Order: sequence, then C-alpha cells, then structure tokens
Amino acid sequence: MRIAVLVKEIPDATVRKRLDPRSGRLERSGERTLNPHDAHAIEAAVRLRETPSAAVEEIVAVTMGPASASRALHRAVSLGADRSVHLCDDAFAGSDLIATAQALAAALERIEPDLVLAGQQSDDGECYALGAAVGEYLHWPALTQVVALELRDGRVRCARQAEYGYDTVELELPALVGVGDALNEPRYPSLKAIMGARNRPLETLTAADLGIALDQVGAAGSRARWVGVKQPARRPQATMIEDRDAEETVARIIAWLDERRVI
Repeated sequence: MRIAVLVKEIPDATVRKRLDPRSGRLERSGERTLNPHDAHAIEAAVRLRETPSAAVEEIVAVTMGPASASRALHRAVSLGADRSVHLCDDAFAGSDLIATAQALAAALERIEPDLVLAGQQSDDGECYALGAAVGEYLHWPALTQVVALELRDGRVRCARQAEYGYDTVELELPALVGVGDALNEPRYPSLKAIMGARNRPLETLTAADLGIALDQVGAAGSRARWVGVKQPARRPQATMIEDRDAEETVARIIAWLDERRVI
C-alpha cells in the first residue's frame, strides 16, 4: 500500500505576512517552513505504517511550489516520508486553489497512491478546501476534519469532527482524507533523519511532464482574480480604567457606557 501526503512550504510564523501590491500574491522572500498542519498528516501516515495490519510499503510527500519548496519536502522526509515529488514549473506560478488542485491531482494519478492524506489547512491561505478539490479531480471519496482513522479491509474508517459531535465514516480506497490537528502530536525528527533527508529520492515534475496545458494552471488557468488590497481600519485606542477605588471605578465605567448609549 502507498500513501501520498500533500505538503506545502509557507512563510515562517515569525515573518510578517505581506501581499505584493503588483501581483497580489503573498510575499515569500522571508524565512519559510513546512506548513505545521501538514506535519499531522505525515505523522498519521507514519503511524499507519507502524500498524502491521495496514501493510504500508511507501509514503510519498508531494508539493507544488518554487524551487525553495524542496526544503519543505526535505522536512517531510525527515518526519517519515520515504521519497518526495516536487511540482516545480514557472507555469504553475499564480495558480489559484482550483488550478493547484488540478495539478496535484495529475501528479497523484502518476504516483498511484491508495490513500492521500492532507493537513486541514495551510497557515498562509487558510482556505480548508484544497483536499476536497483534489478529491473531486481524482473522482475519489474525500473527507475532511478527521480526528481518528484506521485502515481495514480495503477501507479507511474515520471519525470526523462536526458541530454536533463526531461522525463515523468509512471510505473505500483509494480515498483522500484531510486530518485535523487533534488527530496526533507530530514527532520530532532525529538528527540522523534530518541529515539523511537530502539524500532520499526527490522527483521534480513540470506541467509538460504531467500533460497539463499551460492555460489550465498559473494565472491563465485560475478563476480567482486579485483586484486590490487595503489595510484594515485602525481601531481607536483603548481607555484604561485602573481599579484604585471601587466606587469611583464603577462610576467611571457607567459614565463611559452611558456616553456611548450602551445603557
């Protein structure tokens, strides 16, 4: 059995997020790292491999991004993936969610996994919908917000978090599962795994390799259009009331609320 895990390189949490005013794309010149939500998906794949009944023979990390995204793949390998696949082509630049999903689905058809795992979201886009879109292009059953899963008899049995509690759902393989952060606690990679990650197989694929027309990806193949950006309105400075005298403090609070017609 082969498991593919979708991963993404994102700006580090310490980097201030900015949009390029000319292109509308996220500025990615600062420090970058593996999307932390994807680490839960890798951990889920590794734990399935550690379950003898699952018979997982290979874990493949897959990403789409610029040349620098190979670092996220090295990190994924250090966390337990056996090899990685990098969709890297200038033609992919500017792809929206749908164009990205189409390219990833084409790569997965080439890899032929039995199960695809993905994190619940990316810390930069936070759209939550990529996994479902990839599943649609593959024509596979797809499930999101999964907080427990197990493989049995050619199916994946999942507990899915919902507003009212938990759903128990079984999907026939092949299938795509988006895992929630509550599923597990990702392990820390060993120094040996970190050092050896760069020596593991990494396949780079272009749009031509995947048989994708150039008007299906990038800005040309994207339906979402960036039209502008503006800073949010600045909030008025807060009024601090120190509690030196209880009666005076209460009176000031009441007066403040009355002045704004709250009471």
